Amino acid sequence: MADWALVLGSSSGFGEACARAFAEDGLNIYGVHLDRKSTLAHVEEVVEAIKATGRDVEFFNVNAADPAKREEIVRHIKERLGDGGEQVRVLLHSLAFGTLKPYIGKEGQAGLSQRELEMTLDVMANSLLYWARDLIENGLMREGGRIYSMTSTGDFHAWHSYGAVSAAKCALEAHTRQLALELAPRGITANAIRAGVTDTPALRKIPGSAEMVEAAARRNPHGRLTTPEDVARALVALARPETAWITGNVIGVDGGEEIAG
Repeated sequence: MADWALVLGSSSGFGEACARAFAEDGLNIYGVHLDRKSTLAHVEEVVEAIKATGRDVEFFNVNAADPAKREEIVRHIKERLGDGGEQVRVLLHSLAFGTLKPYIGKEGQAGLSQRELEMTLDVMANSLLYWARDLIENGLMREGGRIYSMTSTGDFHAWHSYGAVSAAKCALEAHTRQLALELAPRGITANAIRAGVTDTPALRKIPGSAEMVEAAARRNPHGRLTTPEDVARALVALARPETAWITGNVIGVDGGEEIAG
């Protein structure tokens, strides 16, 4: 019998690396992702790699921000786990789907719309709360549970066309702190992980990402970018029982990128 990790955004980037790492560390994996036909072959590779560790795995190709789909998956998990003593011990929120537009339009380009801003906040921030609440209220995460959200330096740095995502990262951190406060009596922790600049599919969609990558590699005292595997190894360590007193924090996993200015 083994507990589970539920990874939102499990098919690439941080989510993929963490799903693999948690499986190697002994957790079964539930993954939620949203992929089109062109990327489904890679999703199957991820699933097979997790199976090769000997762990159970189930991936759901749905919109994680859809309330009906969330309720359906939570119900499925509850039916499967039953009263067998297993729980979802780790929830990782690694959803990277938002609008990358300037607030103010120029030169014929439309600025950010209200609908686009609200969608970005809902997917990249508010959905953390809804998933955490549903798991806990259904008895699927109990004492010893760990909740992690993936933030970025967009929580305090401004970047062209990144405003909506920056706002979402700030909201995500606020949700994480509030969850930490409310869940402490239950023995459940919540922390935000601020990774260094990492070459992921999500990063490449940001206008000017090549410049961002170059500057980060030059600034990082290790002389390289952060990798998804760096973050995955850190999360495996942070999910251990000995870390129960670490909660409500924004934890940098960047190799010293920010201290180097």
